[in-house]
Amino acid sequence: MIKKVLIIGSGSIQKTHLKVLRLINKNIIIHTIPTRKNLKSELKTLKKFNPEYIVVCSPSSFHYRHFLFIEKNFQNKIVLIEKPLFIKFYSIDKNLNNKYFVGYNLRFHPVITYLKNFLKKKNILSINVISHSFLPSWRKKNYKHSVSAKKKLGGGVLLELSHELDFLKWLFKKIKILQVYNKQISKLKINTDDILNLSGKVNNKSFFNLNINFFSRINCRKIKVDGNNFSIEGDLINNTIKIVIDDKEDEKIFKNFDIKNTFRSLHLELMSQKLKHSCTIFEGLELMKLIDKIKVKNI
Repeated sequence: MIKKVLIIGSGSIQKTHLKVLRLINKNIIIHTIPTRKNLKSELKTLKKFNPEYIVVCSPSSFHYRHFLFIEKNFQNKIVLIEKPLFIKFYSIDKNLNNKYFVGYNLRFHPVITYLKNFLKKKNILSINVISHSFLPSWRKKNYKHSVSAKKKLGGGVLLELSHELDFLKWLFKKIKILQVYNKQISKLKINTDDILNLSGKVNNKSFFNLNINFFSRINCRKIKVDGNNFSIEGDLINNTIKIVIDDKEDEKIFKNFDIKNTFRSLHLELMSQKLKHSCTIFEGLELMKLIDKIKVKNI
């Protein structure tokens, strides 16, 4: 079991990781460093602490420099970098000193894991993904001062809500982009994009449409897949699956599920290195390529 953890970052996501790790093992020794702390000045202390597991939850605009610092100064560590991996694609060496993963914890959501198994070898016609939320209600602090509102820190729906892009790739592998609309259209006090509408094809045959925004006052996070003889809808807020096969309807409810369970499952899988769901750094880089293509194709 992991005994020493280093967390780099501040804010609500840092607190979430801190709480989850302490619930996993109350005897874990955790050393935290705020985002803007000069890591070089702390190197001697960090070397002496010698963490086995490192969590990077700084704003995404800091991720690449934190990755370079860890890669230069540490070896044989397990490193979790919060999503998105970076703010753009960077080419990195395939032979790394440490094992890196990206914090796409929704891969551990029971709705997504159910879909992963259900959709194997299914003939799929279309996919619709929706994620609507209201940024001012995300956190207790004023949203105007949050990372989400600031482009220079990696805010905006395309980067911050890239969970949907990740699980689309995880579920369906190949994604081809046909049309993109990615802008700021609301009156929220931000300088980032607040809507993404993306259409395309998966595996060169099935059509998909993805719609994400963070100005909707009605929360919705769903994925619906239609096939030749079935329709299935997963609701990631209410933790339900609705399935219709031919004329038979069924519903599955994941009772007593809390989204924090996904963080717990992610940490436990990485700590044990019995990898099944976790997003590797190279999968994260492929997603960054897709995000860069979306930026280019934006109308």
